[in-house]
Amino acid sequence: MVVLNRIYTKTGDAGTTALGSGERVPKTSPRIAAYGTVDETNALIGVARTHVTEADADVDAMLHRVQNDLFDLGADLCVPDRGKELPYEPLRVADGQVKRLEDEIDLMNGALQPLRSFILPGGSSCAAALHVARTVSRRAERLMVELAAIPDEPVSAPALKYINRLSDFLFVAARYVNDHGKADVLWVPGKNR
Repeated sequence: MVVLNRIYTKTGDAGTTALGSGERVPKTSPRIAAYGTVDETNALIGVARTHVTEADADVDAMLHRVQNDLFDLGADLCVPDRGKELPYEPLRVADGQVKRLEDEIDLMNGALQPLRSFILPGGSSCAAALHVARTVSRRAERLMVELAAIPDEPVSAPALKYINRLSDFLFVAARYVNDHGKADVLWVPGKNR
């Protein structure tokens, strides 16, 4: 259980922060950048949810589940599996979370017409916000992949799969809330030459 009695601790005043394992690292650490960007993605999904209409209540429920998953992902990233025993069982992203995301992508995508062009971010305010969240989730993925390539900086396979699927989910969700793709704004190559 998480208990936050005080919001500020002053322990980070010198530019370090604690991982879930208790290890202190610089706030500029690639691991901090990765899970900070996951948190940024989560906040942007929260913004998108403020624009979800009653007609898309199912999408809102999916987005709520994703927000919870992103806290799980942050917890996974903040306790790297360095093969050392910990006094508790760290929270890890599970393959079942990836599978649920894939199932929800397939469910929404089944209601959409196939794309014949790239789309521009926009259409509705909710779709635009989801596209912003999508691009930030892609940045989180790049940072996680970069982190995983550093020796002794493990990132679990399910965590990497989840963040990869998330941008796909957000893309499809943006189309879905755009009147099932009917309000998508299509890219017209060279239109303004």
